[in-house]
Amino acid sequence: MKTKQSEVSVQANVHPGGRYAGAKAAELAELLDEPACVHNKKDKSGCAKTKPGATAGGCSFDGAQIALLPIADVAHIVHGPIACAGSSWDNRGTRSSGPTLYRTGMSTDLTEQDIIMGRGEKRLFHAVKQAIDDYSPAAVFIYSTCVPALIGDDIAAVARAASEQWGTPVIPVDCAGFYGTKNLGNRIAGEAMFRHVIGTREPDPVPESAMARLGPGIAVHDVNLIGEYNIAGEFWHVAPLFDELGLRIIGSLSGDARFHEVQTMHRAEASMVVCAKALLNVARKLETDYGVPFFEGSFYGISDTSQAFRDFARMLDDAGLAARTEAMIAREEARIRELLAPWAERLQGKRVLLYTGGVKSWSVVSALQDLGMTVVATGTKKSTEEDKARIREIMGDDATMITDGSPAALLQAFKDYRADILIAGGRNLYTALKARIPFLDINQEREFGYAGYEGMLELVRQLALTLEAPVWGHVRRPAPWALHKAAGEPLTAAQEA
Repeated sequence: MKTKQSEVSVQANVHPGGRYAGAKAAELAELLDEPACVHNKKDKSGCAKTKPGATAGGCSFDGAQIALLPIADVAHIVHGPIACAGSSWDNRGTRSSGPTLYRTGMSTDLTEQDIIMGRGEKRLFHAVKQAIDDYSPAAVFIYSTCVPALIGDDIAAVARAASEQWGTPVIPVDCAGFYGTKNLGNRIAGEAMFRHVIGTREPDPVPESAMARLGPGIAVHDVNLIGEYNIAGEFWHVAPLFDELGLRIIGSLSGDARFHEVQTMHRAEASMVVCAKALLNVARKLETDYGVPFFEGSFYGISDTSQAFRDFARMLDDAGLAARTEAMIAREEARIRELLAPWAERLQGKRVLLYTGGVKSWSVVSALQDLGMTVVATGTKKSTEEDKARIREIMGDDATMITDGSPAALLQAFKDYRADILIAGGRNLYTALKARIPFLDINQEREFGYAGYEGMLELVRQLALTLEAPVWGHVRRPAPWALHKAAGEPLTAAQEA
């Protein structure tokens, strides 16, 4: 009986189409006009513009899901046809040190009959119940897609009814794909976290064991990481250094995160925005509403990793922390440079064509330059004006930036700039292999983590193994039958076949 009453209340809360559409348009316009983004200072129409149906490179749903999916103890339900879940699930190689519920794909799997008969909200309500009954998650996230948004399903009303019914937080993420680009989806996800999750719980006390390990008189500082996704487990290279310095990460949005940690992010003393502008709105609102200052940094490369820790010490204004930070940096840099030396000698002077976007368009440049390599050009299709300014700062005013990532353009650039290796995202893998050129995956699908000092050792190892693989010499040789033909020798029957 309770279930039926809840379903009735859900149906009664559907917004009238016009009023709902107007409110949503205003909300999206506010998200597009991000005050902390240089793009908006230059172009008030916003930095995430698109036309419905023209979302190549990821839609809003895709952006919202990849931003929140690494929260490991949450049940993530995609409300819509099964293709939306199937096309995007687990597309970011994030890893968890504990729960693996985030790896379980959940969808309401709307059919044509569900849409025609208006059963979308009812199916969603039962899907939430099934997720809670079967998995006892810390929370349930509901992601709206294009179809339920078009027919007017009110996922916020379903979330409220389900939360009241079962006592588990149910969070609506209204991120229909036609709203805009992946970047806008990141912001929608951040807005959902700020509106429904952050600030709903206080952090646990610092464990006495942690205090004892640091020693008497040393303060523990609570910090946030925003836009760090623990791709291939790479943040685990860096996490022990935070523990050593007495920096407690109370919230990571969202790599290897737990729901209760995201709830406490408002109590941090400082935040670091790791992935360019993906969740910049969260950092800004934490600063304006809760007084949590933030800075932007990177853990790619020796110098950038060291600078990130220095920025934390500067922002926290703790002389003892600053001294411990400099001692740690000196030790780690000396250690890793010694380990890198034999590898770096093999890479010295090698020329790299880098095609990626966002923070990696400049942070990876810095990492490669640390190894003595030359970046002949870098991609900036998804980079902001600030990213481009950092590129010019690192590579000089004559830095070559490319925006055309089509296979023909990339191969022509590889040839024109006499590159030795292409470093790009997984979608360019087969372009490189067909052209018989060395390739290294740098984006979220990769299998190796490159963050921090230890990550640099992994990066240099993978670069050397890729460049020195004997396969390139074999595949570039003329085929045996081509040599016979050029010499005027007759071909065997097998060669002719």
